[in-house]
Amino acid sequence: MRPERKSGDLAAKAALEARNVQLVIEMFEHVLQPLDSTQVSKYFRPDYRQHNPLAIDGSAGLMAFLDEGRKQFPHARHDLKRVFADGDYVIAHTHVVLEPGKPGLSAIDIMRIEEGMIAEHWDAIQPVSETSKNDNTMF
Repeated sequence: MRPERKSGDLAAKAALEARNVQLVIEMFEHVLQPLDSTQVSKYFRPDYRQHNPLAIDGSAGLMAFLDEGRKQFPHARHDLKRVFADGDYVIAHTHVVLEPGKPGLSAIDIMRIEEGMIAEHWDAIQPVSETSKNDNTMF
């Protein structure tokens, strides 16, 4: 039997999720879109846990990853397509274009929020196909 939820509990959860989504949207605008490592401390905990095998744990590791990305791909773009939350988890679907004119990547990022900052990150990334067996896009 499911426990009964009170309307106050649902309102509190909805408010928390709205704050978490806003945090992630702002982080994309100020950190990922410009690949700006100087903004990391505003959005990520110092003990940030990274599950992408190409990046080092901690906010310092993320800063180094962003700095290297900016050197390699100075015109990279992260187009946020959709964002939704489930409690302390925020999921973002993005179109990452590393070089203008290229199809880019489809990325799903999952972030765990703790005390108003991003504490943990997982992702799944695949190349955007230039052909498809259906009429749907990846976004």
